[in-house]
Formats: sequence, C-alpha cells, structure tokens
Amino acid sequence: MARIEYMRLRLNNWALWKVREASGSLGWSTQSVLLSEPASGYRESIIPIDDVDAEVTNTAVEALRADRQHLYDTLQCIYPQGMSLTGAAATLHVAPSTISARLDQADMALMLWFRERRDAAKEKRSSAT
Repeated sequence: MARIEYMRLRLNNWALWKVREASGSLGWSTQSVLLSEPASGYRESIIPIDDVDAEVTNTAVEALRADRQHLYDTLQCIYPQGMSLTGAAATLHVAPSTISARLDQADMALMLWFRERRDAAKEKRSSAT
C-alpha cells in the first residue's frame, strides 16, 4: 500500500515541531534576532511550521500510544528522531519492510483519527443549532 501524501506532509510538520519543542525553541527566542542571520553569505530558507496543525497531529500520534504502541514507536523513530528505514528497523528489531508497512498502517490510523475528530466536531455543531 502506498503512503498517504497528506499524512506524510502532516507528519513532517509534526516532526519539525517536535524537534523545535525538544530544543526549547517554543515560546521565547533563545538568541537575539540580530544574531539569527546566517553568518555565511547565503540565505537559507526556513521551513515554516504550522504549530496548531502540529499540536493536533501530536495529539493524534499520542492517541496511538495506548493500543498501537508499535505504530507510535515507528513514527517516533522515523519522524522526530529522523532515522532511516534501516535505522528504525534496527532500533525496533524488525525488517525494513515491516517499518514501511507500519508507516502505511500509521497513515491509515491517523487518517481515521482525524476523520472521527472532524465528524464529532460536525455532530457537535449540528446539535448546538
């Protein structure tokens, strides 16, 4: 089964957010704005991170932890920790093909989580009116 592109992009955004969170970059700047310019003559583009989307994605990934720990562990290795398929496979003691299959399963599980969340919000809005 092929990966769901939308989920892969969402997980990439989440990974950047998690790395930034782990480095203490959320909230106040740790460096002066004047010093944040790259020292080389080249300008590097900074990938913007959608914090709200990443936080919701984090909630979805954390929801996997209770009953699908293997998917949660796989996502943690591949995205925030930035491991390759073979690196994640070695860490989790499975074959690289198993990591690929787990990523497909995680995409489906997260897609269903987002769909249920959307449907619950839609139901709540319709019952409120």
